[in-house]
Amino acid sequence: MSPLVKIRSERDQMSAIERRIADFILENAHLLRDYSSQQLASALGVSQSSVVKFSQKFGFRGYPDLKYSIGQALARNGGDVPAAPEQEAGDDYARLEEALRRSKAAAEEETRLLNPRERMEEIVRLVDGAARVFVFGLGDDGLFAREFAMRLSLLGVLTVHHADPILMMANLSAARAGDVMLLFSEFGQLPQLSQISRQFQACEGKVVSITRHTSNPLRAHADASLVVSAHDPQPHIEALLYRSALQYLLDFLFVLLCQANPERHRQLGINLERIRHLLET
Repeated sequence: MSPLVKIRSERDQMSAIERRIADFILENAHLLRDYSSQQLASALGVSQSSVVKFSQKFGFRGYPDLKYSIGQALARNGGDVPAAPEQEAGDDYARLEEALRRSKAAAEEETRLLNPRERMEEIVRLVDGAARVFVFGLGDDGLFAREFAMRLSLLGVLTVHHADPILMMANLSAARAGDVMLLFSEFGQLPQLSQISRQFQACEGKVVSITRHTSNPLRAHADASLVVSAHDPQPHIEALLYRSALQYLLDFLFVLLCQANPERHRQLGINLERIRHLLET
């Protein structure tokens, strides 16, 4: 994983000093070669040891190794995302369009790297082997939960979906060992979801959390987790990046489920044909 991607994805879990160092590195990666650890520390108003410890936190022996690794990543890829084409001066429309496209591409790439193949395949096995899959989310998370529950149903997966926590809690009486629950929560802090998660696990079911790549109660107690990385200093842009990266992650999970079980793939075709026929009559 690119050191810049790793630093960006871990930013939310850093201390204030670490975030100051991380932000400088992320915003000035191409200039980093001109800074020694002492110069960087002086520019940020932190101690040199803080810079060294920051580097070691990401698995490097010290700041020179971190700087070298970032330089190599930039040389290989030209940065985390493709360079933007030159825009005419004052062309705000084109600038905004290109900036959003690049930011979405970066968020999706970071999210891909944070969910390795082994983890994705483990979750595919859990979902494909479950007798029932419970799906739950609140607010905006509920929109993604509802859509993914529908996709699972098209694959022939017996799916239990509710947008009301009380109804979902009541339905846990039907949960059995081997069932799976997908819990959608961007920040993983809602106490209702934690309660539902614990009750479901008490029924010997497996919980899969879908949250931001942060330390949060829901992710900490889940049996498996999918994580989303989306960062931008502008809150409205960051929200868009989260939705885009989450949609990419769910789309890929759906494709993996289609390929993992030929019978489910066949059932998908049957259900899509039934829906087409229903809409045409």
